[in-house]
Amino acid sequence: MAQIFLNQKKINKAKALGANIAQNIHDYIKDYTTDSVERSVLRLYGVDDADDEKTPLCNKIVDILKKEKLINSGVSKYFAAAMLKTDSHANKTAEMIINNKIDLKKVLSMQSLEKISEKEQTLAQDAVSVLDRSKKVKNAKKAGFPLCEKPYRYVIVATGNIYEDCTQAESAVYSGADIIAVIRSTAQSLLDYIPSGATTTGFGGTYATQKNFSIMRSALDKISKQQKRYIRLVNYASGLCMPEIAVCSAFEDLDILLNDSMYGILFRDINMKRTFIDQHFSRLICTRADIMINTGEDNYLTTSDAVEKAHSVTASQIINEAMAKQALLPDDLLGLGHAFEIDPEMENGFLYELAHAMLAKKLFPNAPLKYMPPTKHKSRDIFFSICMDTMFNLASIATNQGIHLAGMPTEAVHTPSMSERHQALNSVNYVFNTAKNLCDEIEFKKDGIISKRAKQVLDSTIDLLEKINKSGLMSAISQGWFAQIKREPDKGKGFDGVIKKSENYSNPVFDIISK
Repeated sequence: MAQIFLNQKKINKAKALGANIAQNIHDYIKDYTTDSVERSVLRLYGVDDADDEKTPLCNKIVDILKKEKLINSGVSKYFAAAMLKTDSHANKTAEMIINNKIDLKKVLSMQSLEKISEKEQTLAQDAVSVLDRSKKVKNAKKAGFPLCEKPYRYVIVATGNIYEDCTQAESAVYSGADIIAVIRSTAQSLLDYIPSGATTTGFGGTYATQKNFSIMRSALDKISKQQKRYIRLVNYASGLCMPEIAVCSAFEDLDILLNDSMYGILFRDINMKRTFIDQHFSRLICTRADIMINTGEDNYLTTSDAVEKAHSVTASQIINEAMAKQALLPDDLLGLGHAFEIDPEMENGFLYELAHAMLAKKLFPNAPLKYMPPTKHKSRDIFFSICMDTMFNLASIATNQGIHLAGMPTEAVHTPSMSERHQALNSVNYVFNTAKNLCDEIEFKKDGIISKRAKQVLDSTIDLLEKINKSGLMSAISQGWFAQIKREPDKGKGFDGVIKKSENYSNPVFDIISK
């Protein structure tokens, strides 16, 4: 495909700076766990029920351990000892703990430490086998169909009702969609628990629950067979339950999760320490279960100018990649995000869009980049919106993107109807077909506008990464270097769920999947 001319030494320098920034964060988070990480362990061990008030049992157990000041050692050994005591399954054991039939303060003394450790290892191995099974199941499904051509066509459904979402998803697949993303209900990322069961109400989206995942996965499997192509399923793992949603997603064979290292910090005011710890464990789960991550750099451009702050997007991509590598994610699971968000009034703005898209392809040649449509500058003029989306479609096929989120003509006005989604996909299909091999035919001038712009953004990215490397990422965020939003290291939602590990901390699932 077409290439832009960049200095490889500068690329290497940017990647090295990103790796060092990520390592400094990792050096901090390795000594901490969170409420959600510990709840994830319980979910992996089989605790998936809720009480009569729909409070998840895993939440109640972690709350008990915190109240008794036992949580620093992790939930694993206490729950393993409790299971030995009850000689029953995970949910029954959880119920007995919550009903005060097992005293977690005394349970370790009721069994030998050797037996408790053996039980932990058995539970952990069983949990990891579930993650491995998810990978095998998805690969088997994909093997039964021809590979979809990239860019994959990605659309969202967001009715609030999971059953209506299935109808909307089916319609989108008939129109050509390759990926269905179920948008979460507004502000679910701020809930410090996962709702249970199928849900039929939600504002701006549908609640992310394991049952809802199962319902949509079944619907997409059915239509995959009808269409004779594999349809991928996406949901959101950002927020206060990031690793738990990763667990639920693995159980139900999801393909992609929105999983960014900084999105929740910047746009939901979730504590940065909590987020960094949670994203690492969630990504380890994604690695093992073969779940692609999508990052949220496009969101920066909703608050910042897409030209002036383009380097902050690239810096975030590099840091996200480095943090993902800490969690062992391979390149083919790195759906790093970027967006077509330059002001349409800007002269040669389309050339700059091509420069930004080509820069991402050059920096991450083996990653299935997720390219986001124009949103910030959309207006109520639907015809102009269609024109903008067509230019976006052309940029995507011309630069050979990995995942293409179809732009909607009524973006930011209301949730798209099935007909609008059909129109958008028709436009994508037309442009992708009529310009299919354009990326193999065009060349960019070495000293032209596009190459010069890409070099300029890379140079500014290196300058920013050097500053971040010197100050530390947490300090950089507190100074508003990303999206012009400032957050403090010890403030924000969920900070009370950050837990210092004790010397006898135990999490055998982490030990297995981090190697």
